[in-house]
Amino acid sequence: MSKSALLVIDLQNEYLPTGKLPLFNIEQATANALKVITKARQEGTQVIHVQHVAAPESPIFEPSSTGIEFQDTVKPHPDETIVIKNNINAFLQTSLKEILDRSEITELVVIGAMSHMCIDAAVRSAADFGYKVKVIHDACATLALEFNGVQVPAEHAHAIIMAAFEFAYAQVISTEDYVS
Repeated sequence: MSKSALLVIDLQNEYLPTGKLPLFNIEQATANALKVITKARQEGTQVIHVQHVAAPESPIFEPSSTGIEFQDTVKPHPDETIVIKNNINAFLQTSLKEILDRSEITELVVIGAMSHMCIDAAVRSAADFGYKVKVIHDACATLALEFNGVQVPAEHAHAIIMAAFEFAYAQVISTEDYVS
């Protein structure tokens, strides 16, 4: 029998419009994340919150800033696990894998930010570690990108990552499908 956990990645103040790195559609993604978190709590699914804290000299996610705090609507409950990370990948130099293995987790549901960075790294690592992964696409957010003079709207960056997940790493579904 499989055992699932919800991984809530970096839903922190830094990504809000008032933060230093506002994401496209973050308010809607967070509202959807709340629905997913609420369902997980109601079902007794383990909820693990990942919090990014950068080096003190970093311009974003500074250790003493309000930017590292969890967004009010999705703050962890006192009995929920918080994993602090200093890298993009939630598995790199953290206790996340140990926590999952100790709880005999075989499936991960992933939500949060940023789709093209921390979500991407965690989903691919989780799949590589052998977890069955499900990503709730509209409970994730990202921003517009640019490479070599090519502008990539946030919606396209997000879609590219979700398409890559769906191709080889995860089942990708909507909040509505997950909560129904």
